[in-house]
Amino acid sequence: MRPGATMKFQFPRNSNTATFLPRESAQSIPFSSNKLPEIFNHFSVKPASVEAKTIKQTIQECEAPGIKGEEKYCATSLESMVDFSTSKLGTRNVEAISTEVLEEGATMSMHNYTTMPGLKKLAGDKVVVCHKQNYPYAVFFCHAIKQTAAYVLSLKADDGEKVKAVTICHLDTSEWNPEHLSFQILDVKPGIVPICHFISADGIVWVPKHKSA
Repeated sequence: MRPGATMKFQFPRNSNTATFLPRESAQSIPFSSNKLPEIFNHFSVKPASVEAKTIKQTIQECEAPGIKGEEKYCATSLESMVDFSTSKLGTRNVEAISTEVLEEGATMSMHNYTTMPGLKKLAGDKVVVCHKQNYPYAVFFCHAIKQTAAYVLSLKADDGEKVKAVTICHLDTSEWNPEHLSFQILDVKPGIVPICHFISADGIVWVPKHKSA
């Protein structure tokens, strides 16, 4: 994240266009591994189809236990995502921030990005991160992990494209799976160094809002 640092990365534009259902509608549709036949029937999905496999995988990921120190929740409506985020942040005065590609143009290919000056740490020591899942309607996998910090930094690509990138840094990785891809890439062991990563353009980071002076 140091100014002048360069890296090869990819910020594809959102391809997952599923939108939220109102909370009442979402709550009327089962969201459980025990109800898969009913879910497939509701969306007219054949049990052996690719769509059915995607639905099953998303639900199983939502039902899987989190790591130690992680509080996780799959939000099936905007209202439920806000409720979870505000409850974990301990305030309803929050803001939602996402990575933004500031220039038009193709972003499906890899670019060499340079970090520009102006790194900004987001408010508070609590962060809720929500990742969009593949599902017939919008579902976000949200989690609050202890000792996590959020930053916003500006990147400029070799073709001039600019990105306002939201970055999450996990300061304590001691409870992570030793086989996690991050450890393999960095050739380190859990708990040795912080792990930082960009948030994709369809992810949302919730943080306490700065109090106005």
